[in-house]
Amino acid sequence: MIRYIIKRLMQLIPILFAASVLIFFLVRLAPSDPIASMTEGRRISEETREALEKQYYLDRSYPEQYFIWITHALQGDLGDSFQYRQSVTSLIADRLPTTLQLVIMSAILSIIIAVPVGVFSAVKMNTALDRTLSILTLIFVASPVFLTGIVLMIVFALNLNLFPTFGTGYDFVSNLYYLFLPALALSLNMVALIARITRSNMIEQLNSNYATTAIAKGIPYRKVVMGHCFKNALIPVITVASIQIGTMVVGAVLVENVFALGGLGDVLISGVKASDYPVVQGITLMLVTLFLVINLIVDIVYAFIDPRIRLGKA
Repeated sequence: MIRYIIKRLMQLIPILFAASVLIFFLVRLAPSDPIASMTEGRRISEETREALEKQYYLDRSYPEQYFIWITHALQGDLGDSFQYRQSVTSLIADRLPTTLQLVIMSAILSIIIAVPVGVFSAVKMNTALDRTLSILTLIFVASPVFLTGIVLMIVFALNLNLFPTFGTGYDFVSNLYYLFLPALALSLNMVALIARITRSNMIEQLNSNYATTAIAKGIPYRKVVMGHCFKNALIPVITVASIQIGTMVVGAVLVENVFALGGLGDVLISGVKASDYPVVQGITLMLVTLFLVINLIVDIVYAFIDPRIRLGKA
């Protein structure tokens, strides 16, 4: 198992390196003027412009800029924001907890809702309820998270006044209340996907020979469903859920912007608009790292559940 974990950790190194290169150069391909962002559009002398370019290494070639940035990043220094006038590392430290809370809450909601819906839909296969649930899940799978967030805000916050429209709470309990609607918006796409996969796998297990034989022997149907079929259908669901939880980190950026949560998403979008290179590079690299770490953790858990994984890859 240790060999498997070490191997998976080593595989992250080239992926992170390739991601850092792509992030750095794609940011600079966009037509922008970071100096104008720093000075908020005010006219400055040529000497001031040259001094700012030298201070932020913008007078160097792109390969030199990348080498300076990645060298500092490996030491925990992601540079200083052009617009916020503070280190990107401190910006991330301030905003990351909100993003993590949103992702964790969304993941929990997804599993709690999706798995029972998928199992229930499989047990009630080809009924009116099953068809209704299938249509709903198809709609949510196809709906982008920002659109889902806007619809939920209009219905539950503005019209029904059940939840706040934006912001976060002042303590843990109030924060859960403020984050519920954004977390639901972020989770519905994952709920739909996991529910459909759970349903498909449960139907396959219910139609298998061992399930049919168990029912013929008089074993209670509920015990066959939950004691045998559900366990066998769970492993593919874990695989899909792991990928989706990683994807949620990216989706959280859009949801945070819709609900003005003040997480990494707000800062990232603001950085893109202002051509704030250090902010865009630092936060994007952090999101990629989070995505990879989440998937690594789930892979390790998956290897514990199914030993064939580590034996096959070690």
